[in-house]
Amino acid sequence: MAKDNGQKPYLSIHGVTKMFGDFTALKDIALQVYESEFVCFLGPSGCGKTTLLRAIAGLDIQTKGHIEQAGQDISALPPSERDFGIVFQSYALFPNLTVSKNVGYGLENKKMNKADVKARVSELLDLVSLGDQGDKYPAQLSGGQQQRVALARALATSPGLLLLDEPLSALDAKVRVYLRHEVKQLQHKLGVTTIMVTHDQEEALTMADRIVVMNEGIIEQVGSPLEIYRHPASPFVAEFVGTMNFLPGIAGNDGTVHMGKVELHAREGVNGLGEGDEVTICVRPEDVIARDITSDTPNTFDAMVDELEFLGSFYRASLSTQSDDDTNFRADFSVNLVRDLGVKEGQPLIVAFPESRIRVFAGR
Repeated sequence: MAKDNGQKPYLSIHGVTKMFGDFTALKDIALQVYESEFVCFLGPSGCGKTTLLRAIAGLDIQTKGHIEQAGQDISALPPSERDFGIVFQSYALFPNLTVSKNVGYGLENKKMNKADVKARVSELLDLVSLGDQGDKYPAQLSGGQQQRVALARALATSPGLLLLDEPLSALDAKVRVYLRHEVKQLQHKLGVTTIMVTHDQEEALTMADRIVVMNEGIIEQVGSPLEIYRHPASPFVAEFVGTMNFLPGIAGNDGTVHMGKVELHAREGVNGLGEGDEVTICVRPEDVIARDITSDTPNTFDAMVDELEFLGSFYRASLSTQSDDDTNFRADFSVNLVRDLGVKEGQPLIVAFPESRIRVFAGR
C-alpha cells in the first residue's frame, strides 16, 4: 500500500519520546500507519523498535507525545482498553490449557457464549491450518505450530491492530521462511492493520508494505522495501539493509565523483556537493556489471580479480582498481557469467558501475 493515498491514517504517532531514567530510548518519533497496511519496524538490537511497539500497545507508556488509533487518542489508555492483538517471540501460550482454550481465552474473558466461542475458535484454527489440533496442549506442538496458535489467539477478538514482536525469530530458518509467507497471506486475507518488529532485513523486505528503519531511538527512513533497498537515505540504512560497498571518493563537477583515478557519473546524492568534497560512494555488489560492456558504456574501468568465492547460486568477487591508489570492492556475478567470461583469480576484468545504481553520501 502506498504511504499516502489520500485516506486518513489509522494509527498516528506524534512526537513520541520514551525515557528510561537518563536513557532516551525513543526520540521524537512521528509516524503514520494506514488501514490494512503491513508495516515492519526494522533495526538492530537496542534501536527502539520494541519500545515503540510497546508504547503503541500501552505496555510502556511514552514519556512525551501522543498516539491516535482510528481517530481516538489512546496515549494514556491501559492495554486492556486498546484495540489490538499481540504475538510475542516466546509465544506466551498457557501450558495448562489446550490449543482451543488458548485461542478462546480472550473471547471467554469477554463473556461470549460458549457456542459462539467454539465456532470462532474452530474458524481461527482452520484459518491457521490447525483445525485438527484443538485438543492438544502447547508442549505437544512444534514451535511453528505454537506460533500459529499464538497468532490465532491474537486475532480471536477481531482487533483493529495486530502487533507482532519478532514472532518468527525463535524458529529455525526453514520454518521461518514458510511462516513469514503464511503470516503475510493471512494478513492480506483478513486486511488487519499490522505492525511487526524484526531485526531480520530479509523478513522485512519480503513481508512489509512499508519498512520503518530505526537506529538509536530515531527513524532513519520510511519507505517501501524497494525504496529502502534501492534508495537508502543514510549510510546506516545502506549498510543495514542488504550488502553494500562503501568506497572513498572526491566530488568532481557536473555530477561526477572520483574513486581514485576512476571518474564516475552518479545520479543520487551529488546535488549540493562542492568540487573537492570528500564523499562515500555506495554501490551494491550485484549492481556491478561485467557483461555486454562496450565503448559507450558509462562508468567503465579496469579492475583486477583478487579473490573469487563460490556461494552456490553466484560468485562473490573481490576486485580492485588497477592504479597506484587501489580501491577494493565486491561484486556478485552469476555462475553463468563467471563461466562464459572465464573469470579467474588474478586476471584483469573490465567492469562498470551503472549511474542509476550509485548512491553518494557527503563525508567519509
